[in-house]
Parts: sequence; C-alpha cells; structure tokens
Amino acid sequence: NEQSIAKMKDGARILNYSRGELVTSGDVLAALKSGKLAAYVTDFVSDDLIGEEGVIAFPHLGASTPESEDNCANMAVLQTIDYIENGNIVNSVNMPNIQVARGTGARIAVIYKDSADTFNKISAVAADKKLEVEAVSAKSRKEMAYAMIDVKGTVSDDVVAAYAAIDGVIKVNVF
Repeated sequence: NEQSIAKMKDGARILNYSRGELVTSGDVLAALKSGKLAAYVTDFVSDDLIGEEGVIAFPHLGASTPESEDNCANMAVLQTIDYIENGNIVNSVNMPNIQVARGTGARIAVIYKDSADTFNKISAVAADKKLEVEAVSAKSRKEMAYAMIDVKGTVSDDVVAAYAAIDGVIKVNVF
C-alpha cells in the first residue's frame, strides 16, 4: 500500500507471487506513474493492472487448483506403484532419481551410504553368488546411493543376506 511503498527506495521493484490481496493495486499504479516504483511483477493480475506501463504480468500456474491437486495425487500414486513393483525412484527428496526398465528376472535394489568401496562390494556379491546379471544401474545423491541389479531367475535369502551384511548398506529389497 501507499505507506509501505513510501518506505522503499526510489526505483524499487515489487515481485508478488504470493497473493494478489497483499497489494493495493491503485497505490502500485500511482507509485509506478510517479517513478517511485520501477516495476511491479506478479502472477495475480487484477483488471486495473492489465496493460499498465511498468506492470509485468505472468500467468498464474494454479498449483492449488482441484485439477492440479488431482494430477499430483495421481503422479504420486503412479510413482509409488513403480517403486513397489520395480524399485524405480522418481522425484525423491533424499534419494537419487533412477528409473530403469526391468529385466526378465528379479531386481535387487540396494540403498547404501555412497562410497566406491561399498559399490565395489555390492558388485562383488553378484560374482560370488554366481548370479546371472542382466543389468546394473547405480546413482548417488549427496551421501546416499542406490543400486539396482537385474538378474535372471529368482533371488535367494542368502543373496539378500550377503548384500545386507556389507558395511554401509542400509536396506536391500527384491522386486
């Protein structure tokens, strides 16, 4: 509003991506015309701001619309199903994103503290247990890492135990 704008330096720019109601548009227009404000940038455009000099308007993305909420919920469900069925991780906050098509057999997924030594030990288990490896994929994010080993056939409990016994391994899942 006028009182807040008066406290600003001349030529200030206001960016409003929060709420349209936070700004008194008439006061913003007056400040733009006087030169007190150099620009007003927003994605909440009222009719009186449209086409005005110094107003930069962006379309509001509508992240909280019912449609976007439904899309986000559907996406979360599909990504959860993909993890449960295939071990793929997408849009994680604390794990690396890794999404790989499944082989014909089982998939062993290993969550571990990232280090080359730990990954080398994970790789060695497949050879020690004489697994027929179809593919290996691994990624890390900060201190966390995730390896997926696709093997032909099934995976026995002793193979899972061998992976779990490696220092630095946090969790072993078989898909």
